[in-house]
Amino acid sequence: MEQNDLLLSVMQKKINVAILFGGKSAEHEVSVQSARNVFYALDRDKYHPVLIGIGKNGVWHLTSAETLNAQAAEGGAFQPLCTQSAPIAALIPESGGVLSVNGRESPFKIDVVFPILHGPFGEDGTVQGLLKLADVPFVGTGVLASAVSMDKDVMKRLLRDASLPIGKFIALKFHESLSFAEAVDKLGLPLFVKPTNMGSSVGITKVHNEEEFEQALRQAFEYDTKIVLEEFIPGREIECSVLGNEEPCASLPGEVVSSREFYSYEAKYLDQTGARLDIPAKLSPEMVRIIQDLAVKTFKILCCEGLSRVDFFLKPDGTPVVNEINTMPGFTRISMYPKLWEASGLSYSDLIDRLIGLAVSRFEKEKQLKTSFF
Repeated sequence: MEQNDLLLSVMQKKINVAILFGGKSAEHEVSVQSARNVFYALDRDKYHPVLIGIGKNGVWHLTSAETLNAQAAEGGAFQPLCTQSAPIAALIPESGGVLSVNGRESPFKIDVVFPILHGPFGEDGTVQGLLKLADVPFVGTGVLASAVSMDKDVMKRLLRDASLPIGKFIALKFHESLSFAEAVDKLGLPLFVKPTNMGSSVGITKVHNEEEFEQALRQAFEYDTKIVLEEFIPGREIECSVLGNEEPCASLPGEVVSSREFYSYEAKYLDQTGARLDIPAKLSPEMVRIIQDLAVKTFKILCCEGLSRVDFFLKPDGTPVVNEINTMPGFTRISMYPKLWEASGLSYSDLIDRLIGLAVSRFEKEKQLKTSFF
């Protein structure tokens, strides 16, 4: 599609929704898949999607459905095919959503952004801050909640201080040292080693011995300058979706039953037999209420808005433990977040509509705040 065609296609009297996808994260390919599903689920009577793909080099490009389809089908990264078909795009600061295309102000404005970006440079508050500077509504949590929820160390400290049930953990920065014996003394075996600011199980290792420990540290530090070590908590893996701003609500919980040793990146995205999703999870009504209550409490403690998925371990004795929160979970039609809402009575398209409404509502309330003392 030519550049002029891309520009003319968005000049309609509908809500222009920029779907921002790709990015500089190791979860780039997951984002491409999520973006494709959201693109086709948007109600075309209300919204006009504007596709903005971010290459692994961090450059933003206005792109077409054809390019997104081709690359999503291949399961690969977003790659602009050429300058003509993928002009460079940028949101102009304090412009209320004006888009710059190849260095020139475009004749249309972005009304709301759906940043379907997973991991660093997308889910950690960086893009959220940029969108606030551009003065445009966006789906999902704000700067603070995105940053603290992405950092597994800070997230766990906040939940611990709020007396929510979490597992034992150790945070380790790249210049610090920790012996295998010290880790085992505090956490036991097996234990998990994870990059602090990463999702989709990227860089995670389940450690059983000292040799695996040293290798796990090296691998985790390839993705982040701070890592966390966590105790192994035996039990069921339960996930719950949360939706809302001031008064969030929780979906029915679901369960991940992995055929692998843990729910790895391969089990999530590459191996079709890697895991089974039981939606809804087979839980007693009382346990469903407990999980939902803990999910909403976690959401509020971390100052989240819009959407999040909260992951739990359910011990054999029936004790739930909060594992982590994901503020921009996978959004393909088979991803847990939308599937849980579908099981709770909210369709994929209606869920997207609700999320856009929450983004605009928050933006309008924030616009009423004073920005000058005089």
